[in-house]
Amino acid sequence: MTDITSLPASDLAGRIAAKEISSTEAVGAFVAHADALGPEVRVFITPTFEQAMADARTADTELAAGRPRGPLHGVPFGVKDIYWSAGIPTTSGSALDAEFVPDEDATAVRLLREAGAIPVGKVNTVEFAFGPTGQNATYGMPRNPWGEGRMPGGSSSGTGAGVASGFFPMGLGSDTGGSIRIPSALCGISGIKPTFGLVSRYGVTPLSHSLDTAGPMARTVEDLALMLNVLAGPDERDPVSITAPRVDYVASLQGGIGGLRVGVPVQYVWEPLDTDVALAFEAAMRTLEGLGAQVMEISLPELEWTPPVAAGITIAEATMAHGARVLEHGDRMDQVTRRRFESGFFVPATAYAKAQRARVKYARAVAQALTRVDLIAMPTVATPAPLAEQDMLTLGGVEISSREALLRLTRVFNLARMPSASVPCGFSPDALPIGLMLGGARLDDALVLRAVHTYQAATDWHLRQPPLG
Repeated sequence: MTDITSLPASDLAGRIAAKEISSTEAVGAFVAHADALGPEVRVFITPTFEQAMADARTADTELAAGRPRGPLHGVPFGVKDIYWSAGIPTTSGSALDAEFVPDEDATAVRLLREAGAIPVGKVNTVEFAFGPTGQNATYGMPRNPWGEGRMPGGSSSGTGAGVASGFFPMGLGSDTGGSIRIPSALCGISGIKPTFGLVSRYGVTPLSHSLDTAGPMARTVEDLALMLNVLAGPDERDPVSITAPRVDYVASLQGGIGGLRVGVPVQYVWEPLDTDVALAFEAAMRTLEGLGAQVMEISLPELEWTPPVAAGITIAEATMAHGARVLEHGDRMDQVTRRRFESGFFVPATAYAKAQRARVKYARAVAQALTRVDLIAMPTVATPAPLAEQDMLTLGGVEISSREALLRLTRVFNLARMPSASVPCGFSPDALPIGLMLGGARLDDALVLRAVHTYQAATDWHLRQPPLG
Protein backbone atom coordinates (compact mmCIF):
# COMPACT_ATOMS: atom_id res chain seq x y z
CA MET A 1 0.00 0.00 0.00
CA THR A 2 1.12 3.57 -0.67
CA ASP A 3 2.88 5.11 2.31
CA ILE A 4 0.12 6.76 4.31
CA THR A 5 2.22 9.81 5.09
CA SER A 6 2.55 10.60 1.37
CA LEU A 7 -1.22 10.74 0.81
CA PRO A 8 -3.06 14.04 0.30
CA ALA A 9 -5.79 14.87 2.79
CA SER A 10 -8.57 14.34 0.24
CA ASP A 11 -7.31 10.85 -0.62
CA LEU A 12 -6.83 10.02 3.05
CA ALA A 13 -10.36 11.20 3.89
CA GLY A 14 -11.79 9.02 1.11
CA ARG A 15 -9.93 5.93 2.25
CA ILE A 16 -10.97 6.42 5.86
CA ALA A 17 -14.61 6.96 4.85
CA ALA A 18 -14.48 3.77 2.74
CA LYS A 19 -12.88 1.94 5.70
CA GLU A 20 -9.87 0.97 3.60
CA ILE A 21 -7.72 2.28 6.43
CA SER A 22 -8.64 3.39 9.92
CA SER A 23 -8.08 6.80 11.41
CA THR A 24 -5.96 5.10 14.04
CA GLU A 25 -3.70 3.70 11.32
CA ALA A 26 -3.56 7.04 9.51
CA VAL A 27 -2.89 9.24 12.51
CA GLY A 28 -0.51 6.64 13.91
CA ALA A 29 1.56 6.67 10.73
CA PHE A 30 1.90 10.46 10.74
CA VAL A 31 2.63 10.56 14.47
CA ALA A 32 5.31 7.87 14.19
CA HIS A 33 6.94 9.69 11.29
CA ALA A 34 6.84 13.05 13.08
CA ASP A 35 8.04 11.53 16.34
CA ALA A 36 11.04 9.99 14.58
CA LEU A 37 12.10 13.11 12.68
CA GLY A 38 10.47 15.91 14.65
CA PRO A 39 13.40 17.04 16.81
CA GLU A 40 15.57 17.27 13.70
CA VAL A 41 13.07 19.36 11.74
CA ARG A 42 11.81 21.57 14.60
CA VAL A 43 8.26 21.70 13.27
CA PHE A 44 6.36 21.23 16.52
CA ILE A 45 6.27 23.59 19.46
CA THR A 46 3.68 21.55 21.38
CA PRO A 47 3.00 18.10 19.92
CA THR A 48 -0.28 16.51 21.03
CA PHE A 49 0.37 13.00 19.78
CA GLU A 50 -1.27 11.08 22.64
CA GLN A 51 -4.46 13.10 22.41
CA ALA A 52 -4.43 12.72 18.62
CA MET A 53 -4.27 8.95 18.93
CA ALA A 54 -7.14 8.98 21.42
CA ASP A 55 -9.15 11.17 19.03
CA ALA A 56 -8.38 8.78 16.18
CA ARG A 57 -9.73 5.83 18.15
CA THR A 58 -12.88 7.82 18.87
CA ALA A 59 -13.16 8.66 15.18
CA ASP A 60 -12.99 4.97 14.29
CA THR A 61 -15.69 4.15 16.83
CA GLU A 62 -17.93 6.90 15.44
CA LEU A 63 -17.41 5.74 11.86
CA ALA A 64 -18.16 2.11 12.78
CA ALA A 65 -21.42 3.32 14.34
CA GLY A 66 -22.34 5.19 11.16
CA ARG A 67 -21.72 8.64 12.65
CA PRO A 68 -19.01 10.33 10.58
CA ARG A 69 -18.51 13.92 11.69
CA GLY A 70 -17.85 15.40 8.27
CA PRO A 71 -15.68 15.46 5.15
CA LEU A 72 -12.38 15.39 7.07
CA HIS A 73 -13.30 12.60 9.47
CA GLY A 74 -10.17 11.08 10.97
CA VAL A 75 -7.66 13.19 8.99
CA PRO A 76 -4.77 14.77 10.96
CA PHE A 77 -3.81 18.44 10.69
CA GLY A 78 -1.24 20.84 12.09
CA VAL A 79 -2.16 24.08 13.87
CA LYS A 80 0.02 27.16 13.47
CA ASP A 81 0.74 28.19 17.03
CA ILE A 82 -1.06 31.51 16.80
CA TYR A 83 -4.45 29.72 16.73
CA TRP A 84 -6.03 29.09 20.12
CA SER A 85 -6.47 25.46 21.14
CA ALA A 86 -8.52 24.79 24.25
CA GLY A 87 -6.37 23.53 27.11
CA ILE A 88 -3.16 23.58 25.05
CA PRO A 89 -0.48 26.31 25.16
CA THR A 90 -0.65 28.86 22.34
CA THR A 91 2.79 30.44 22.35
CA SER A 92 2.58 32.55 19.18
CA GLY A 93 6.21 31.52 18.75
CA SER A 94 7.24 33.71 21.68
CA ALA A 95 8.64 33.14 25.15
CA LEU A 96 6.21 35.83 26.30
CA ASP A 97 3.24 33.51 25.71
CA ALA A 98 4.86 30.20 26.59
CA GLU A 99 2.36 29.68 29.43
CA PHE A 100 -0.76 31.08 27.76
CA VAL A 101 -3.42 28.35 27.66
CA PRO A 102 -6.75 29.43 26.08
CA ASP A 103 -10.00 27.91 27.28
CA GLU A 104 -11.52 27.59 23.81
CA ASP A 105 -10.53 26.79 20.25
CA ALA A 106 -10.09 29.40 17.55
CA THR A 107 -13.06 29.30 15.19
CA ALA A 108 -10.97 27.72 12.41
CA VAL A 109 -9.70 24.98 14.73
CA ARG A 110 -13.22 24.33 15.99
CA LEU A 111 -14.62 24.07 12.45
CA LEU A 112 -11.98 21.58 11.36
CA ARG A 113 -12.54 19.48 14.47
CA GLU A 114 -16.30 19.55 13.89
CA ALA A 115 -15.64 18.30 10.35
CA GLY A 116 -13.80 15.34 11.87
CA ALA A 117 -10.19 16.47 11.50
CA ILE A 118 -7.72 15.65 14.27
CA PRO A 119 -5.04 18.12 15.44
CA VAL A 120 -1.64 16.53 16.01
CA GLY A 121 0.03 19.55 17.55
CA LYS A 122 0.83 23.25 17.61
CA VAL A 123 3.48 24.03 15.05
CA ASN A 124 6.25 26.56 14.75
CA THR A 125 5.84 30.14 13.61
CA VAL A 126 7.89 33.28 13.44
CA GLU A 127 7.41 35.16 16.73
CA PHE A 128 3.95 36.79 16.67
CA ALA A 129 3.87 35.89 12.93
CA PHE A 130 6.04 38.92 12.18
CA GLY A 131 8.46 37.87 9.46
CA PRO A 132 8.77 35.90 6.19
CA THR A 133 11.97 33.88 6.73
CA GLY A 134 10.97 31.26 9.29
CA GLN A 135 13.59 32.32 11.84
CA ASN A 136 12.65 31.87 15.50
CA ALA A 137 15.20 32.54 18.24
CA THR A 138 13.17 30.73 20.93
CA TYR A 139 11.96 27.58 19.21
CA GLY A 140 14.42 27.33 16.33
CA MET A 141 13.88 27.64 12.60
CA PRO A 142 12.04 24.64 11.13
CA ARG A 143 14.17 22.79 8.64
CA ASN A 144 13.17 23.17 5.02
CA PRO A 145 13.05 19.50 3.97
CA TRP A 146 14.32 20.39 0.50
CA GLY A 147 17.64 21.78 1.68
CA GLU A 148 19.71 21.76 4.85
CA GLY A 149 20.15 25.30 6.15
CA ARG A 150 17.55 26.76 3.79
CA MET A 151 14.78 29.06 4.98
CA PRO A 152 11.37 27.36 5.13
CA GLY A 153 9.61 30.70 4.72
CA GLY A 154 7.34 32.32 7.24
CA SER A 155 5.58 33.12 9.16
CA SER A 156 3.69 29.81 8.75
CA SER A 157 7.01 27.98 8.77
CA GLY A 158 5.93 24.97 10.81
CA THR A 159 2.87 24.32 8.68
CA GLY A 160 4.85 24.55 5.45
CA ALA A 161 7.73 22.39 6.65
CA GLY A 162 5.37 19.97 8.41
CA VAL A 163 3.22 19.28 5.35
CA ALA A 164 6.28 18.97 3.11
CA SER A 165 7.98 16.61 5.59
CA GLY A 166 4.94 14.33 5.83
CA PHE A 167 4.10 15.10 9.46
CA PHE A 168 0.48 15.96 8.59
CA PRO A 169 -1.23 16.30 5.19
CA MET A 170 -2.79 19.70 5.84
CA GLY A 171 -2.63 22.57 8.29
CA LEU A 172 -3.64 26.08 9.24
CA GLY A 173 -1.59 29.10 8.31
CA SER A 174 -2.11 32.84 8.36
CA ASP A 175 -1.14 35.48 5.83
CA THR A 176 -0.48 39.19 6.44
CA GLY A 177 2.09 39.79 3.71
CA GLY A 178 2.56 36.31 2.27
CA SER A 179 2.86 34.03 5.29
CA ILE A 180 0.82 31.21 3.74
CA ARG A 181 2.15 31.49 0.20
CA ILE A 182 5.85 32.07 0.97
CA PRO A 183 6.38 28.83 2.95
CA SER A 184 4.14 27.03 0.47
CA ALA A 185 6.44 28.08 -2.36
CA LEU A 186 9.71 27.49 -0.51
CA CYS A 187 8.60 24.08 0.82
CA GLY A 188 6.94 22.86 -2.38
CA ILE A 189 3.33 22.59 -1.19
CA SER A 190 0.02 24.34 -1.97
CA GLY A 191 -1.54 27.25 -0.09
CA ILE A 192 -4.21 29.88 -0.52
CA LYS A 193 -4.67 33.28 1.04
CA PRO A 194 -8.46 33.59 0.81
CA THR A 195 -10.41 36.79 0.29
CA PHE A 196 -9.93 39.02 3.34
CA GLY A 197 -12.61 38.17 5.90
CA LEU A 198 -13.76 34.92 4.27
CA VAL A 199 -12.23 32.76 7.04
CA SER A 200 -12.68 33.76 10.67
CA ARG A 201 -9.68 35.09 12.59
CA TYR A 202 -11.36 34.73 15.97
CA GLY A 203 -8.89 33.16 18.38
CA VAL A 204 -5.89 33.98 16.17
CA THR A 205 -3.10 36.16 17.60
CA PRO A 206 -3.28 39.45 15.65
CA LEU A 207 -0.48 41.16 13.80
CA SER A 208 -2.04 43.62 11.37
CA HIS A 209 -5.77 44.08 11.86
CA SER A 210 -6.49 45.31 8.34
CA LEU A 211 -4.38 42.69 6.53
CA ASP A 212 -4.35 39.45 8.59
CA THR A 213 -6.00 36.55 6.77
CA ALA A 214 -6.51 32.96 7.95
CA GLY A 215 -6.30 30.08 5.53
CA PRO A 216 -5.29 26.51 4.61
CA MET A 217 -2.03 24.89 3.50
CA ALA A 218 -1.83 21.35 2.13
CA ARG A 219 -0.30 18.96 -0.37
CA THR A 220 -2.74 19.65 -3.18
CA VAL A 221 -5.24 22.23 -4.37
CA GLU A 222 -8.03 19.69 -3.89
CA ASP A 223 -7.04 19.57 -0.21
CA LEU A 224 -7.21 23.38 -0.02
CA ALA A 225 -10.71 23.33 -1.50
CA LEU A 226 -11.82 20.63 0.93
CA MET A 227 -10.51 22.67 3.85
CA LEU A 228 -11.99 25.93 2.57
CA ASN A 229 -15.40 24.27 2.31
CA VAL A 230 -15.15 23.80 6.07
CA LEU A 231 -13.47 27.08 7.00
CA ALA A 232 -15.27 29.69 4.89
CA GLY A 233 -18.20 31.45 6.49
CA PRO A 234 -19.22 34.42 8.62
CA ASP A 235 -18.34 34.67 12.30
CA GLU A 236 -19.86 37.43 14.42
CA ARG A 237 -16.87 37.25 16.78
CA ASP A 238 -14.50 38.39 14.05
CA PRO A 239 -15.22 42.08 13.31
CA VAL A 240 -13.91 41.85 9.72
CA SER A 241 -15.72 38.62 8.89
CA ILE A 242 -17.82 38.85 5.74
CA THR A 243 -21.01 37.17 4.62
CA ALA A 244 -20.56 35.71 1.16
CA PRO A 245 -22.58 33.31 -1.01
CA ARG A 246 -21.97 29.71 -0.03
CA VAL A 247 -19.65 27.99 -2.50
CA ASP A 248 -18.69 24.34 -2.92
CA TYR A 249 -14.99 24.85 -3.58
CA VAL A 250 -14.38 21.17 -4.32
CA ALA A 251 -17.11 21.00 -6.97
CA SER A 252 -15.84 24.29 -8.42
CA LEU A 253 -12.46 22.74 -9.23
CA GLN A 254 -13.91 21.18 -12.36
CA GLY A 255 -14.32 22.91 -15.70
CA GLY A 256 -10.78 23.75 -16.74
CA ILE A 257 -9.44 27.15 -17.74
CA GLY A 258 -10.29 27.28 -21.42
CA GLY A 259 -10.90 30.90 -22.44
CA LEU A 260 -9.72 32.43 -19.17
CA ARG A 261 -7.61 35.56 -19.53
CA VAL A 262 -4.46 35.52 -17.39
CA GLY A 263 -2.72 38.85 -16.93
CA VAL A 264 1.02 39.16 -16.32
CA PRO A 265 2.06 42.60 -15.00
CA VAL A 266 4.81 44.29 -16.99
CA GLN A 267 5.89 46.48 -14.06
CA TYR A 268 7.50 45.71 -10.69
CA VAL A 269 7.55 41.89 -10.90
CA TRP A 270 10.66 41.37 -12.99
CA GLU A 271 13.42 43.27 -11.24
CA PRO A 272 14.83 41.88 -9.04
CA LEU A 273 14.00 38.25 -9.91
CA ASP A 274 16.06 35.07 -9.83
CA THR A 275 16.73 33.72 -13.33
CA ASP A 276 15.57 30.18 -12.50
CA VAL A 277 12.34 31.55 -11.03
CA ALA A 278 11.74 33.57 -14.20
CA LEU A 279 12.31 30.51 -16.40
CA ALA A 280 9.96 28.34 -14.32
CA PHE A 281 7.30 31.06 -14.44
CA GLU A 282 7.58 31.40 -18.22
CA ALA A 283 7.22 27.63 -18.58
CA ALA A 284 4.13 27.73 -16.34
CA MET A 285 2.58 30.39 -18.57
CA ARG A 286 3.15 28.17 -21.61
CA THR A 287 1.44 25.33 -19.74
CA LEU A 288 -1.57 27.56 -18.97
CA GLU A 289 -1.76 28.50 -22.65
CA GLY A 290 -1.64 24.82 -23.57
CA LEU A 291 -4.59 24.28 -21.25
CA GLY A 292 -6.63 26.89 -23.09
CA ALA A 293 -5.96 30.10 -21.17
CA GLN A 294 -5.06 33.34 -22.91
CA VAL A 295 -1.93 34.84 -21.31
CA MET A 296 -1.45 38.56 -21.85
CA GLU A 297 0.57 41.44 -20.47
CA ILE A 298 -1.16 44.03 -18.32
CA SER A 299 -0.05 47.39 -16.98
CA LEU A 300 -0.28 47.95 -13.24
CA PRO A 301 2.14 50.76 -12.35
CA GLU A 302 0.55 50.99 -8.90
CA LEU A 303 2.42 47.80 -7.94
CA GLU A 304 5.47 49.99 -7.33
CA TRP A 305 3.64 51.27 -4.23
CA THR A 306 3.67 47.80 -2.67
CA PRO A 307 6.66 47.97 -0.29
CA PRO A 308 6.00 51.38 1.33
CA VAL A 309 2.24 50.93 1.64
CA ALA A 310 2.50 47.42 3.06
CA ALA A 311 5.26 48.37 5.48
CA GLY A 312 3.46 51.51 6.63
CA ILE A 313 0.33 49.57 7.53
CA THR A 314 1.88 46.38 8.89
CA ILE A 315 4.49 47.96 11.14
CA ALA A 316 2.07 50.49 12.61
CA GLU A 317 -0.68 47.94 13.27
CA ALA A 318 1.74 45.36 14.65
CA THR A 319 2.96 47.89 17.18
CA MET A 320 -0.64 48.80 18.04
CA ALA A 321 -1.26 45.13 18.80
CA HIS A 322 1.92 44.32 20.73
CA GLY A 323 3.75 47.56 21.51
CA ALA A 324 2.92 47.66 25.22
CA ARG A 325 4.30 44.16 25.74
CA VAL A 326 7.39 44.96 23.71
CA LEU A 327 8.11 47.95 25.94
CA GLU A 328 7.65 45.92 29.11
CA HIS A 329 9.15 42.56 28.13
CA GLY A 330 11.20 43.21 25.00
CA ASP A 331 14.30 41.71 26.57
CA ARG A 332 12.61 38.29 26.42
CA MET A 333 11.89 38.51 22.69
CA ASP A 334 13.87 37.73 19.57
CA GLN A 335 15.77 41.00 19.32
CA VAL A 336 15.33 41.22 15.54
CA THR A 337 11.57 40.95 15.98
CA ARG A 338 11.70 43.37 18.90
CA ARG A 339 13.37 46.02 16.75
CA ARG A 340 10.79 45.49 14.04
CA PHE A 341 8.01 46.17 16.54
CA GLU A 342 9.85 49.14 18.04
CA SER A 343 10.17 50.77 14.63
CA GLY A 344 6.38 51.13 14.67
CA PHE A 345 6.64 53.68 17.47
CA PHE A 346 8.20 56.04 14.94
CA VAL A 347 5.44 55.76 12.31
CA PRO A 348 3.41 59.01 12.57
CA ALA A 349 -0.36 58.72 12.58
CA THR A 350 -0.42 60.81 9.42
CA ALA A 351 1.86 58.31 7.64
CA TYR A 352 -0.37 55.42 8.70
CA ALA A 353 -3.47 57.26 7.49
CA LYS A 354 -1.81 58.02 4.15
CA ALA A 355 -0.82 54.36 3.78
CA GLN A 356 -4.40 53.27 4.36
CA ARG A 357 -5.70 55.77 1.80
CA ALA A 358 -3.09 54.55 -0.67
CA ARG A 359 -4.12 50.95 0.00
CA VAL A 360 -7.70 51.74 -1.06
CA LYS A 361 -6.48 53.33 -4.32
CA TYR A 362 -4.15 50.39 -4.84
CA ALA A 363 -6.97 47.87 -4.38
CA ARG A 364 -9.13 49.78 -6.85
CA ALA A 365 -6.35 49.69 -9.43
CA VAL A 366 -5.93 45.93 -9.06
CA ALA A 367 -9.72 45.47 -9.21
CA GLN A 368 -9.82 47.55 -12.40
CA ALA A 369 -7.13 45.35 -13.93
CA LEU A 370 -9.27 42.34 -13.09
CA THR A 371 -12.08 43.70 -15.25
CA ARG A 372 -9.76 43.21 -18.23
CA VAL A 373 -8.46 39.79 -17.22
CA ASP A 374 -9.80 36.98 -15.05
CA LEU A 375 -6.62 36.25 -13.10
CA ILE A 376 -3.24 37.82 -12.41
CA ALA A 377 -0.14 35.61 -12.52
CA MET A 378 3.24 36.13 -10.89
CA PRO A 379 5.97 34.01 -9.37
CA THR A 380 5.12 33.51 -5.70
CA VAL A 381 8.57 34.45 -4.45
CA ALA A 382 11.40 36.16 -6.32
CA THR A 383 13.94 33.53 -5.25
CA PRO A 384 14.17 29.88 -4.24
CA ALA A 385 14.74 29.33 -0.52
CA PRO A 386 17.74 31.40 0.63
CA LEU A 387 20.25 30.12 3.12
CA ALA A 388 19.28 30.87 6.71
CA GLU A 389 22.18 33.28 7.21
CA GLN A 390 21.64 35.21 3.99
CA ASP A 391 20.47 38.69 4.91
CA MET A 392 21.14 40.05 1.42
CA LEU A 393 20.68 38.50 -2.02
CA THR A 394 21.71 39.48 -5.53
CA LEU A 395 18.92 38.73 -8.00
CA GLY A 396 19.34 39.66 -11.63
CA GLY A 397 22.22 41.90 -10.71
CA VAL A 398 20.18 43.77 -8.10
CA GLU A 399 21.02 43.61 -4.40
CA ILE A 400 17.99 43.13 -2.16
CA SER A 401 17.36 41.97 1.39
CA SER A 402 16.18 38.38 1.67
CA ARG A 403 13.17 39.61 3.65
CA GLU A 404 12.07 41.94 0.86
CA ALA A 405 12.76 39.30 -1.80
CA LEU A 406 10.37 36.92 -0.01
CA LEU A 407 7.60 39.48 0.57
CA ARG A 408 7.86 41.50 -2.62
CA LEU A 409 5.22 39.75 -4.74
CA THR A 410 2.84 38.13 -2.26
CA ARG A 411 2.03 41.47 -0.57
CA VAL A 412 0.19 42.58 -3.71
CA PHE A 413 -2.87 40.48 -2.91
CA ASN A 414 -2.82 41.35 0.80
CA LEU A 415 -3.08 45.05 -0.02
CA ALA A 416 -5.78 44.30 -2.58
CA ARG A 417 -7.55 42.00 -0.06
CA MET A 418 -8.04 39.50 -2.87
CA PRO A 419 -7.50 35.72 -2.99
CA SER A 420 -4.28 34.25 -4.33
CA ALA A 421 -2.86 30.74 -4.28
CA SER A 422 0.62 29.29 -4.66
CA VAL A 423 1.43 25.90 -6.18
CA PRO A 424 4.77 24.32 -7.15
CA CYS A 425 5.81 25.08 -10.73
CA GLY A 426 9.41 23.90 -10.93
CA PHE A 427 12.73 23.46 -9.19
CA SER A 428 16.00 25.33 -9.23
CA PRO A 429 19.18 23.53 -10.39
CA ASP A 430 19.95 22.74 -6.73
CA ALA A 431 16.53 21.08 -6.30
CA LEU A 432 14.72 23.85 -4.43
CA PRO A 433 10.99 24.34 -5.15
CA ILE A 434 9.65 27.33 -7.09
CA GLY A 435 6.08 28.61 -6.74
CA LEU A 436 3.49 29.93 -9.19
CA MET A 437 0.97 32.44 -7.80
CA LEU A 438 -2.44 33.14 -9.34
CA GLY A 439 -4.71 35.80 -7.87
CA GLY A 440 -8.25 36.85 -8.63
CA ALA A 441 -10.91 39.39 -7.79
CA ARG A 442 -12.50 39.62 -4.36
CA LEU A 443 -14.59 36.49 -3.63
CA ASP A 444 -13.25 34.76 -6.75
CA ASP A 445 -11.58 32.18 -4.51
CA ALA A 446 -13.28 29.33 -6.40
CA LEU A 447 -11.93 30.58 -9.72
CA VAL A 448 -8.42 30.91 -8.30
CA LEU A 449 -8.59 27.37 -6.95
CA ARG A 450 -9.95 26.01 -10.24
CA ALA A 451 -7.11 27.60 -12.18
CA VAL A 452 -4.30 26.36 -9.94
CA HIS A 453 -5.96 22.93 -9.71
CA THR A 454 -6.10 22.70 -13.51
CA TYR A 455 -2.43 23.62 -13.69
CA GLN A 456 -1.55 21.16 -10.93
CA ALA A 457 -3.46 18.32 -12.59
CA ALA A 458 -1.42 18.85 -15.76
CA THR A 459 1.97 18.87 -14.01
CA ASP A 460 3.82 16.71 -11.51
CA TRP A 461 5.81 19.25 -9.51
CA HIS A 462 3.59 18.74 -6.45
CA LEU A 463 4.15 14.99 -6.51
CA ARG A 464 7.88 15.18 -5.87
CA GLN A 465 9.06 14.20 -2.42
CA PRO A 466 11.86 15.98 -0.52
CA PRO A 467 14.93 14.04 0.60
CA LEU A 468 13.74 14.47 4.20
CA GLY A 469 10.37 12.84 4.78
